[in-house]
Amino acid sequence: MRIVIAEDDPLLREGLALLLRAEGLDVVATTDNPADFLAAVDKHEPDTAVVDVRMPPTHTDEGIVAAVEARRRRPGLAVLVLSAYVEQAFATDLLGSGSARLGYLLKERVGRVTEFMEALNRVAGGGTAIDPEVVAQLLTRTRADSGLERLSPRERDVLALMAEGLGNGAIAERLVVTDGAVHKHIRSIFAKLDLAPDDSADRRVTAVLRYLEEARR
Repeated sequence: MRIVIAEDDPLLREGLALLLRAEGLDVVATTDNPADFLAAVDKHEPDTAVVDVRMPPTHTDEGIVAAVEARRRRPGLAVLVLSAYVEQAFATDLLGSGSARLGYLLKERVGRVTEFMEALNRVAGGGTAIDPEVVAQLLTRTRADSGLERLSPRERDVLALMAEGLGNGAIAERLVVTDGAVHKHIRSIFAKLDLAPDDSADRRVTAVLRYLEEARR
């Protein structure tokens, strides 16, 4: 896996590079601003990019804008976006055109190496990885009449893991249940929320996140 890193904090940037290289990955460039990041994508043609949400010059949404542009220039580029704290609008905006090969994690997740590498590999493999804290805040800030009240406690657990981007097998392993039980729960969730069923994990997470975002309004 060939990776470009875009992060303006020098300690985190170099720490990420060391971590990824220690895992046997090929970090082909590290950058600290959007222009250099896009130039590195053009030059090195990476498989994956790890990008900070907030970068110079304004430290607002430059990372998101650069990530979208990088995927326009290099279709199929996997992008894992890092944020210092939960910003649901950025997460949903990033996933607006589909969630395949996209991830959104809090920076604190980098210190949990196993979780971070699992998310990176999922995104690089064509999947989706959404930070559990992003999902948790979406779930707790929904309207009372959102329809989520119709879900059982177990169905809410499954919904949260779907929103993180996990497939049926990973959900079954996490909850210590069978694949068949997970499939049954998912069918029930989609029926109760009036969502069209979809066995594709990346399309499924987009539908669920859009539903949760709408349920907050």
